[in-house]
Amino acid sequence: MTWQTGLTGFLAGLLISVVTSPVRVSGAVFLLPVQLSILHVPNPAVTPTNMLYNIVAGPGALARYRRNGQLTSPLARLLIVGTVPGVILGAIIRVFAIPGPHVFRLVAAAVLLPLGLWLLRRALRPGIADRPPLARRTILGLSVITGAVGGIYGIGGGSILGPILAGRGTPMTQIAPAALAATFVTSLAGAGTYGILALTTTGDIAPHWTLGLLCGAGGLVGGYLGARLQPHLPERALRLLLGALATTLAAVYLFQGLQPQH
Repeated sequence: MTWQTGLTGFLAGLLISVVTSPVRVSGAVFLLPVQLSILHVPNPAVTPTNMLYNIVAGPGALARYRRNGQLTSPLARLLIVGTVPGVILGAIIRVFAIPGPHVFRLVAAAVLLPLGLWLLRRALRPGIADRPPLARRTILGLSVITGAVGGIYGIGGGSILGPILAGRGTPMTQIAPAALAATFVTSLAGAGTYGILALTTTGDIAPHWTLGLLCGAGGLVGGYLGARLQPHLPERALRLLLGALATTLAAVYLFQGLQPQH
């Protein structure tokens, strides 16, 4: 890895985190397209490399939530119980079923499109009423599913569940720490799973440690800056920007994924 690539990764993690942290969206969702299209991290190593971002970028916010006593909530424990086995399953699926970039772009589109539409909907209709909260058993089942998707995409499981829970009336004060804790723990489990698979399977599977750590360091700094700047940033405009970006990326990846393989 060249120093230019490392610097690009650090700056990408920083800028993405500054923009995403004020609207409580995981920067890893938008970092993965940067790794794929700009940094050219090979498949499937791009997924665990993306997880390193969560591992390094998350502890600052986790420490803040811990001081506030928000990490011991039943929701956080429930999400972790479901997403950890899910992310291990997702890593196995990623390595053995969809190791190449073609199908993976369809998976990326499937993650980005709902997130983008949710952000746009929230920005354009901020007063929309939420539906009733989900039952614990339903949340546990969704945690396993989203954990598996997170293990394939490289974002942990809590990031995907956040918008779902928010749309069903769970307060953001509960969702944010629980989703972040689940994302951090599942990223640890996912990166470890990919590391073990790399020892027993051929191919570029292990995370690119230096690049992932540099992206995470940028995310750590960016998350702090984003939290400090949050009162001064137009949240509605940020939601519109991120929603449009996620939707556009999903359309691009969907188009590329549906193209015939040569």
